[in-house]
Amino acid sequence: MNCTCSGDSVDCSNLELTATPLDLPARTVSLNLGHNKLTTISVEAFDNLPNLRELRLDHNTLTSIPDLGQAASKIVSLYLHHNKIGSIVGRRTRELVSVETLDLSNNDITELRGHCFPSGLQIRDLYLSNNKISVLELGALDHLGSTLQVLRLSRNRISQIPVKAFQLPRLTQLELNRNRIRQVEGLTFQGLSSLEVLKLQRNNISKLTDGAFWDLAKMKVLHLEYNSLTEVNSGSLYGLTSLQQLFLSNNSIARINPDGWKFCQKLRELNLSYNNLSRLDEGSLAVLGDLHTLRLGHNAISHITEGAFRGLKAVRVLELDHNDISGTIEDTNGAFSGLDNLNKLTLFGNKIKSVARKAFSGLETLEHLNLGQNAIHSIQSDAFSKMKNLKTLLIQSDSFLCDCQLHWLPDWLVTRGLQAGINATCAHPESLKGASIFQAPSSSFVCDDLPKPQITVEPETTVTVLGRDVHLTCTAASSSSSPMTFAWRKDQELLQHAEIENYAHMRAHHHDATSDTPSDEPGAGGGVMEYTTILHLRQVTFTDEGRYQCIITNHFGSTYSNKARLIVNVLPSFLKTPKDSTVRTGHTARLECAAEGHPAPQIAWQKDGGTDFPAARERRMHVMPDDDVFFIMDVKPEDMGVYTCTAKNTAGTISANATLTVLETPHLAQDLEDRSVVVGDTVALQCKALGSPPPRITWLHNDQPLGPSDRHHFTPGNQLLVISAISLEDAGHYTCLMSNTLGTERAHSQLMVMQRRSLCTPPSGPSTVTIGIIVIAVVTSIVVTSLVWVCIIYQTRKKSEECSVTNTDETIVPPDVSSYLSSQGTLSERQDVCIRVEAGSGPQPNGHVIETTGFDGAVVCTDCMENDNSYSRDPDYLTHGFGPTGGMDYQQHSVPPPHSHHYHHPGEQHSAGSHTTLLCNGTPNRIQKDIQGSAHPRNHNTLQLNQHNRKVSRADQTQASSPSQQESFHKPVKLVGVMSHSCRDSDCEPELRQTLLSNGHTLRASQNESAPLRRASD
Repeated sequence: MNCTCSGDSVDCSNLELTATPLDLPARTVSLNLGHNKLTTISVEAFDNLPNLRELRLDHNTLTSIPDLGQAASKIVSLYLHHNKIGSIVGRRTRELVSVETLDLSNNDITELRGHCFPSGLQIRDLYLSNNKISVLELGALDHLGSTLQVLRLSRNRISQIPVKAFQLPRLTQLELNRNRIRQVEGLTFQGLSSLEVLKLQRNNISKLTDGAFWDLAKMKVLHLEYNSLTEVNSGSLYGLTSLQQLFLSNNSIARINPDGWKFCQKLRELNLSYNNLSRLDEGSLAVLGDLHTLRLGHNAISHITEGAFRGLKAVRVLELDHNDISGTIEDTNGAFSGLDNLNKLTLFGNKIKSVARKAFSGLETLEHLNLGQNAIHSIQSDAFSKMKNLKTLLIQSDSFLCDCQLHWLPDWLVTRGLQAGINATCAHPESLKGASIFQAPSSSFVCDDLPKPQITVEPETTVTVLGRDVHLTCTAASSSSSPMTFAWRKDQELLQHAEIENYAHMRAHHHDATSDTPSDEPGAGGGVMEYTTILHLRQVTFTDEGRYQCIITNHFGSTYSNKARLIVNVLPSFLKTPKDSTVRTGHTARLECAAEGHPAPQIAWQKDGGTDFPAARERRMHVMPDDDVFFIMDVKPEDMGVYTCTAKNTAGTISANATLTVLETPHLAQDLEDRSVVVGDTVALQCKALGSPPPRITWLHNDQPLGPSDRHHFTPGNQLLVISAISLEDAGHYTCLMSNTLGTERAHSQLMVMQRRSLCTPPSGPSTVTIGIIVIAVVTSIVVTSLVWVCIIYQTRKKSEECSVTNTDETIVPPDVSSYLSSQGTLSERQDVCIRVEAGSGPQPNGHVIETTGFDGAVVCTDCMENDNSYSRDPDYLTHGFGPTGGMDYQQHSVPPPHSHHYHHPGEQHSAGSHTTLLCNGTPNRIQKDIQGSAHPRNHNTLQLNQHNRKVSRADQTQASSPSQQESFHKPVKLVGVMSHSCRDSDCEPELRQTLLSNGHTLRASQNESAPLRRASD
């Protein structure tokens, strides 16, 4: 045999053996029979190997696990990979009680079942890779749970892993690469509490359900490369609290979810290279404060938001190679802020053409910067000045624009000792083309023309309305004949299918070149072309909102315009319109209003066109900022009104009205009072009712409805009940019935009617209405009929001629006065009346003081023996010049009948309750009746007429002699001057005697002297 021995190891590999050698040394501990043509194993060959611990039978043609006889129980490592074993037989594995490493990879095993590995085995490492296993029975490896630490099942045909398929609490490494797993369900790996490394590469996994890696709290490394994952969310990584390395390269991840990392915040290395990432948003990795290495190469990243690396203070290595972040380096400021400890940054292959001054702001600790494979044309001054620790700078470009803006770079690189990694040559001007920037004379770095485009017209921020067309214009100038390309980007992302209109025209002279840094004064150049690009946005929608920027590029570099914002507005429209509402007092009013628009409209409320809300002052109004409902608590009547909901945004304002009606039960503003009146008076009962809706008022008298009549009058709304000419039947219980839709309320008033006390029966006569008609007829006859005036004058003169005897108690009327009276229509017929004239007026029974109006009181007939008419004269019916003297009021007194002589001496005190006589009109003596019909007791001296019998006879004679005149004219009434308290009958002759005219007026004398009057018939 050609086996070789080395101590206790025997190597019989690669000898094309077909049978097992029998003469092996007994001291053999390790035996290698691999790479032969063994199909079977001779048991006798191992009987003399009591010390055998390792047996290698790999790369043979064994079809099953061989029978090793007595040696099987002592072998610790058994390698059977690369054979043709088709199955695992339990009776063979049962003999391997000491085996710790069993390698069955690269065989033809098709299934793993529970009988394959019986209990009692000590296997620690089990290799089953590169088989044809398609069936993984639940619990197939459970008997190895106490010892198994490494399980390799890569390159099989496993398509599904049963939930809780592995109950291997000591397993630390599990490899499932290159299987056919499409989805990992939740709790799949429950039972692997000690697992530290899990490899799932190349499985075409497209989904990781929530809790897929739950119970893997100790896992440190997770390989998910070469799958079909499109995102990583927090649910799928739930439970990976100890994870330090996560490999997600070569997937289809297009977006980084900021919440995806919150359960694995101890990550130190994250590999997201070779995915479909197009942007890095702010805060997308902020929770990974312990991250050391971040690999983002070979994506399509074109936009890095300022603050995208915020929170990554521990990152030392950042790989961004082979992306499209030229715009970030050329235009964005502070894209790398937050990387306070970054040591290495790779940016090669990013199509970078220029480096902005603040492109690397925040990278003060950077030591290695790789800008290779970028056709850089220009680098603004001080772009690297803050990198004090920079040790390596790699730049490879033959496109540098060696003008005044690049003058600083060669000297700075030499000073910092970084020229070793720089391979930079000039492309412009022609005199320096192909020359290294270190070899070009410093005096040749001048700005004589404009090879690189310069923006002359910036796009402007535009506010528009939804659905309209918008265009943004951008213009740049350049002196180069290099082809110009135009592009627009929105929110830092290129618009791939935008509608762009481009044109150019020649400008005769160009302005000086401008730059962000001081430069040499440019010289004069030739003609300059102006290039204009117009971005058309048709029928804009909300998705068109954003920040737009034009990029104009030629061979010498790109120029970026300012960012112009497009704002799309929509006029507000109501989603919920406030509706009219009716609420009872004390309840809650609810007004609803919601509107939509863009930007979102602000909702405001007004009441009756203003902002004065009684409910707001009383803290009864509740409006939530983001709520659609407006509440008024404990509604009161003052809350009633028109409420206006206004929706306003920058596009316009709309409003809608709603009426709030507050319902209130009827109630009185002022309580009804009991009233006490005298027969003949007028009384008013007021029922001022409040409520909403306004209550309907009904009056009841003794619980019977009361309607309008000749004596019962109602104001509109029935709030005031006026009863005139009160009679005893009007006394009783009056009820004001107030009712509306909410209910009915009652208010009560007791009316008491008192009978006038009388000692004589009042004369029968015409009613008040009749008297009024007579008065009107008399006045009308005086004004209209001239014949009546002639008759009056004639009768007056005739009576004056017949009068020849002067009575002792009267004064003869002078002729001129008589004529004057006749001209005023005074009749010569006499009616006696006693009228007392007093200066001033006394208190009345109702507490009022009679007003000194200059008008007379009531005029009544005082001759109880005559059937004469009496009437009360309207105090206003008095022409100017015939009123009484100021401060005088007139009281009427009846002349006592012949059989009744009541005389009171001046010194006597007259009692109000004694010696009272009744006047013809029913008014007791010494009672003044006001225009309201009230009786007033007065203390005064009664006039005595000495010749009462004569007067009565004269009155009778006058009635008999001239009846026609009595029928046609109202009789004159004589006014007798009132006696003083100290005068007697004979001494009262000088007192004033006045005659009442037929129209009820008294003849007015002078202020200082009463004119004596006498009838012509006396």
